[in-house]
Amino acid sequence: MDAWEERIEAVWTATSGELVGDEVIARIDALAAERGPDDARAEFERAGARDSAGREAEAVELYRRALALGLDDEHRPQAVIQLASSLRNIGEFDQALALLDEEGRAHPDSPYREAVAVVKALVLASSGAPARGLSVALLALIPHLPRYHRSMTAYAHEIAERDT
Repeated sequence: MDAWEERIEAVWTATSGELVGDEVIARIDALAAERGPDDARAEFERAGARDSAGREAEAVELYRRALALGLDDEHRPQAVIQLASSLRNIGEFDQALALLDEEGRAHPDSPYREAVAVVKALVLASSGAPARGLSVALLALIPHLPRYHRSMTAYAHEIAERDT
């Protein structure tokens, strides 16, 4: 981790458990400015600060910009997940689901696959398809069960049909 990343991490660590406000956004923006306007990681951090402050509409544009600029393999899936979550919060359910579905197809073995599933479950629940959301969450959990994979998978698919 370089010094810039350590300073970013220090800001997030200091705000852990607290509501993010204008001061944190200003601190993140100042650090982001050090890397210039076309730095994907800087835009990702700026988006995260706004997202954490409840300014999702602003965060959406910054997440999109960060993704367009090209994030590394660690931050790209985080940006997709966080963007989808922000889209959910502003009622853009179809866009959020499209992002998450593409992420799941493109990276089925990602260490973030369960996070993708959890956010998808939330989007489905918020969009009026809570049974489908529950099904997605259950299907993500099933591989971690010691037994019952076949029956739980069948139940999860059965539950999903309740929203169709």
